[in-house]
Amino acid sequence: MQNAHYRIDYLIHGSYKTFYVHSSTMNKDEALHWATVDAGIAQIPKYRSDKVPRLTQKQAEQLGLTDVAWKSA
Repeated sequence: MQNAHYRIDYLIHGSYKTFYVHSSTMNKDEALHWATVDAGIAQIPKYRSDKVPRLTQKQAEQLGLTDVAWKSA
């Protein structure tokens, strides 16, 4: 499968943010994960092969991240 560019929009503490990511797949869970990473509330793996815990939507909302949306760029 080929990689594609995606635009991800979200709100963090009421402030609108947007960024682009290059990924082979995108869905609601992936968009939430990348939004938490971009917002600085999720852990970034030291190496690509490292597994890091992902935040749930409820956890992200408790930390102020809401309204995650994505589309192909």
